Amino acid sequence: MAAGKSAIGQQLALRLGAAFVDTDAVIVAAHGTIAEIFTGRGEIAFRELEARAVARAIEHGQGTNTVISLGGGAVLDSGTQQLLALCTVVYLECDASTVAERIARNSARPLLAGDAMARWKILFATRRPVYERLADLVVDVRVGTVPDIARRLEDALRELAARKMPGGPHNSGDHNSGD
Repeated sequence: MAAGKSAIGQQLALRLGAAFVDTDAVIVAAHGTIAEIFTGRGEIAFRELEARAVARAIEHGQGTNTVISLGGGAVLDSGTQQLLALCTVVYLECDASTVAERIARNSARPLLAGDAMARWKILFATRRPVYERLADLVVDVRVGTVPDIARRLEDALRELAARKMPGGPHNSGDHNSGD
C-alpha cells in the first residue's frame, strides 16, 4: 500500500514495451472511487470486485507481455493467490518512512482512516508475510527514482528469466560457488 506500484508498473511496462493494467484503476473506472465503494457497499464488496478484476487481468494477460499492478490487499484472497502462481510476482519492498509522505498526500484510502501511519503499520505487518511468500522477486523501493527502480526491476526480471531458461545459469549444473 503506497509503495508506488502504479507508477513503477507503468514505467516498467514502457521499458518492456508491455501492456499495463492497474486493477484499482479498472475497478474505479467501472464502479466509482474505492472510497465510494467502501462507503456504499463495504470492504467485502470491494474485495469481490477486486478479485474479479485481478482474475480478468491475469486471464487476458496470459501468453502476453503484461505488467499488472494489484491493490495492496488483493493478495489476501486465496483465489488470487492461486492465480498469481501462474505469474511472475514482484514484491516492491518498502517501509513506513518510504510511504509516509505518499499516505499524507492521499487521504482517500479507506483502510487508513484516522491515524493513517498506525493503520498502515498494522496492515503491512499482516500483509508482508503474504507478499514475501508469493514473490518471485523482491525489489527494494526505498531508494531511487521511479525510472531507476523500473530499470532495476527490468534487470532483475531478465536475470530471473535467464535462470529459468533450459540451459540457463541455474539449470545448467555449472553453478558458481563463489570460491
